Amino acid sequence: MKNQEYPLITTTNKVTETVPMYFPVSLTKLFVMSFCTFGLYEIYWFYKNWSLIKQHDEEENIMPALRAFFAIFFCYSLFTRIQETAEAQELRISLATGFLTSGWIIFTLLWRLPAPYWMISFLAVFFLLPVQSAVNDINSSENPQHDPNSRFTKLNIATALIGISILILGII
Repeated sequence: MKNQEYPLITTTNKVTETVPMYFPVSLTKLFVMSFCTFGLYEIYWFYKNWSLIKQHDEEENIMPALRAFFAIFFCYSLFTRIQETAEAQELRISLATGFLTSGWIIFTLLWRLPAPYWMISFLAVFFLLPVQSAVNDINSSENPQHDPNSRFTKLNIATALIGISILILGII
């Protein structure tokens, strides 16, 4: 039996009946928003996941905003927690948490490269996509009626347009 470092989120309270276990977002939306916001959406993604963890597990003494801001230090624990939740739900999901963590951290830090090489940092989102796929499977397994968050809101579209405009101006 595997020693679990984190308590698993269970559906014993009313919060979990209406709120997904982790942040639901389609892979397309995660990719587009991350790309168009120069990776800032990834910080929001981490924040939303940690907020839901705190909401579901009231005994967990975490600060979602700090964990999102310092995501390079907490992404491994989030990815591991998601993997353990998938295993507890008997989903056939196998995340290479160490590889995904290392890849995300390395590519995120590449923004410090000189122009135009810093744009390689946009590839960091590809290390979040398998994790989000697992999250979507977990949420669907737990509550098939949950909102998958696949639609782009007006704010999402406005943010994407501003980000693309800045990127185009930067390239020109």
